[in-house]
Amino acid sequence: MGVMEDKIRDLKVREEKIRKMGGDKAVAKQREKGKLTARQRIGLLFDKGTFRELDMFVTHRCVNFGMEDVEIPADGVVTGHGLVDGRPVFAYAQDFTARAGSLGEMHAKKICKAMDMALKSGVPFVGLNDSGGARIQEGVDALSGYGQIFFRNSNASGVIPQISAIMGPTAGGAVYSPAMTDFIFMVKNSSYMFITGPNVIKSVTGEKVSFEELGGAMTHNEKSGVAHFAAESDEDALNQIRELLSYLPANNMEDPPIMDTGDNPRRTDPALNTIIPDNPNQSYDMKDVIASLVDNGRIFEPHQYFAKNMIVCFARLNGRTIGIIANQPNVLAGCLDIDASDKATRFIRFCDAFNIPLLTIADVPGYLPGSQQEWGGIIRHGAKLLWCYSEATVPKLLLVTRKDYGGSYLAMCSKDLGADYVLAWPGAEIAVMGAAGAANIIHRREIEGADDPKAKREEKIAAYEALFSNPYCAAARGYVDAVIEPSATRPRLIDALEVLCAKREVRPPKKHGNIPM
Repeated sequence: MGVMEDKIRDLKVREEKIRKMGGDKAVAKQREKGKLTARQRIGLLFDKGTFRELDMFVTHRCVNFGMEDVEIPADGVVTGHGLVDGRPVFAYAQDFTARAGSLGEMHAKKICKAMDMALKSGVPFVGLNDSGGARIQEGVDALSGYGQIFFRNSNASGVIPQISAIMGPTAGGAVYSPAMTDFIFMVKNSSYMFITGPNVIKSVTGEKVSFEELGGAMTHNEKSGVAHFAAESDEDALNQIRELLSYLPANNMEDPPIMDTGDNPRRTDPALNTIIPDNPNQSYDMKDVIASLVDNGRIFEPHQYFAKNMIVCFARLNGRTIGIIANQPNVLAGCLDIDASDKATRFIRFCDAFNIPLLTIADVPGYLPGSQQEWGGIIRHGAKLLWCYSEATVPKLLLVTRKDYGGSYLAMCSKDLGADYVLAWPGAEIAVMGAAGAANIIHRREIEGADDPKAKREEKIAAYEALFSNPYCAAARGYVDAVIEPSATRPRLIDALEVLCAKREVRPPKKHGNIPM
């Protein structure tokens, strides 16, 4: 046998040893927890047979605390690139079976190299997190590793899509890289995120809280809004990541892919003509409206459990990706509040960064009243929404279905904030406020001095409604481009999107604005 054959055999032996990760016992323990291994996760994320591993033979350089005798296969993280639906993607997957996937100097360097290559190549980057945290034996080198990753997260933001999946423990400094990426997926009952864990909290504050309650998938999907998606399993999370990527361009210099969805762009829906209740105080489900308008009724919804009075989702119109921001009348009457403003702001800025046109659907009576909202900074948070709609230069469509009042009218992408194309249904009410409130202010003395104040109030409310509670005053001033029959909304939106898809708009040169955070 020749020298090269010996060397090839040696290569295969080395590869096989590393592919065993932390060994059979550690792998079995991982599976007992209902978790896949790092290599299984990589296999499911990418199209079969397309993953190309990098830095398989990287080893740590730590000689403290007996670490010179410790082997950590692939230094606890698998990195490389492959294809997702035929399109290139870079990724890493931390290996909890190998020294708990702890992050040290070389582990971080592997991730940083993959991030650098993704950024230079202009392709998305996916991080699969499952780690015990910093490798304490490596001290400040481990902290430096986190810092180098954070710096790259910031640098790549708005240039390539960055997606994180939390598939096990992610604590302390490890939470901040996912938090700096565009979207976070968590797996129910097997993943958690927190800065300080239950034991530390108990020792400092005396509060008793479980891992799941403190930082589990539903906690961060419902309460904190830190996570965008809650998956049922590792497999579900990876399938959802693949679906998300299908809506996105590879980088900020490209448009999202156009897909033949098979749905007729001329399709109308007579059901929309009767979907708005006759009673203005009754609610309806905005998701029914969205499902009627978009291709095949299909949406992909981040933050579906958080701030439910606002809907944000990806969908397609005649095969083109769009980002939808819509009030949900079913929850808090669709009012804007602190969390809804934050939720919409982040989504709008993501879509604008990656050339995804925006469709805003407005049915909003105003901002949520209350001292907690005011003390919590609704002014500051609400200002973000005004800011980011004004900042966005992608095509911006607005559909007004019913109420659109006051400051919230502006906050839901009015013409003044740069909406390119505004459609309204005939029942739309575009006004400074509702008729009852307006009549009480404008005609207060007349109502109070009347023989029958109640009748006079009703008379003045009816007069105000006739004058302002319709879309025609706004249309007369050009704030609404067209008042349309609801059933024809889908083809009208598609026509608007087609005519705007080559839109170009510039802003004054500057380093960056100072968004009201």
